[in-house]
Amino acid sequence: MSLELFIARRIHFSKSGERRVTTPVVRISIIGIALGLAVMILSVAIVIGFKKEIRNKVIGFGSHIQITNFSSNNSYESTPVAVSDTLLAELRQFPGIRHVQAFGTKPGILKTDTDFQGIVLKGVEDDYDWTFFKDHLKSGEILQLDSAKTSNDVVISQYLADLLGLNLDDNFLTYFVQDDVRARRFRVAGIYETGFVDFDKLFVLTDLRQIRRLNGWADDQVSGLELTLNDWDQLEPVTEDLYFTMAEKQDRLDNTYYTRSIRELNPMIFDWLDVQDLNVIVILVLILLVAGFTMISGLLIIILERTNMIGILKALGENNGSIRKIFLYVSFFLIGKGMLWGNVIGISLCLIQKHFRVIKLDPAIYYLDAVPIDLTVTSLILLNAGTLIASMLMMLIPSYLVTKIDPVKSIRFE
Repeated sequence: MSLELFIARRIHFSKSGERRVTTPVVRISIIGIALGLAVMILSVAIVIGFKKEIRNKVIGFGSHIQITNFSSNNSYESTPVAVSDTLLAELRQFPGIRHVQAFGTKPGILKTDTDFQGIVLKGVEDDYDWTFFKDHLKSGEILQLDSAKTSNDVVISQYLADLLGLNLDDNFLTYFVQDDVRARRFRVAGIYETGFVDFDKLFVLTDLRQIRRLNGWADDQVSGLELTLNDWDQLEPVTEDLYFTMAEKQDRLDNTYYTRSIRELNPMIFDWLDVQDLNVIVILVLILLVAGFTMISGLLIIILERTNMIGILKALGENNGSIRKIFLYVSFFLIGKGMLWGNVIGISLCLIQKHFRVIKLDPAIYYLDAVPIDLTVTSLILLNAGTLIASMLMMLIPSYLVTKIDPVKSIRFE
């Protein structure tokens, strides 16, 4: 053990000769670091959780990548594109793609005896990935599609059910305005609730053959294809590769395929989520500065109370660098103790919120019914490492005071 570390341990762990000022200041410094790190852990966990929850809900309604007709606009009254079995097989073998499914959309007006509401009828096939809607199913069941006949069942949101007074097994009419107004009667087979009101009030899921019949499409025509990826982090490179691959292809009616990622389809939502990163950075910097200044004031008082000891050490031949190292070790012990308690507090609060959902939210405003938590080992390690490094760098400022202490005057200092 080095001399500096030995003296630092004696200063930090020894209870003898402790003065009235040092103890409360040290405690305040430790509490400042502990609370600062706990708040940073909570902030990062909440923002990561919030972004992940919202992202997953947007993906649940539209998948990672969509391939549509190049002539389609951004409305739900889409221009169809023909999809062959060969193309589907090729896409399923494309690197990074986990699942491929066809869909069709048709805007309409859902009407009951007393109310009406504009909706988008989304048609799916029997290979549709229902994982997202199963996780958010409130009552009933998902669509059971029969290959022999077209189903009249639909899955609607709890928002629409409450708005229009619909329950399971209720029948309702939906009107579609085109060259001539058409009406279809549907039965409520299931009710889902994601909390994402912007989408919940819009989408009603049904058999894709209903969309084809309404639009007069052939059996191989769809609004587009939805592709699910194995890894979200590969969204941009896979989309780019797929874009150039599909741009060279045309369907049997000479339509060109258009590939877009979910970020391109919902730019406002994802831009809004990206802004949350800036908010977290500002919060982390402010908290770190407050905690750092608390530690700086604490170390300054410790140095001032050890002025006599510093003078003796200088008289015995210790240089300024060695003495500064002693107080940097003391700072390390204090910061370490504060970080230990900060981790205990922060992780405990995260676990309580994650498992018991204590703090609730209004889904109409936040798209979530409770504060989300997503705390990863990586973010925890980075937060601890960043806090320790930043705090130790800030401790270099007060430790410079050691060089200004005169050994002759300091030995007589009381």
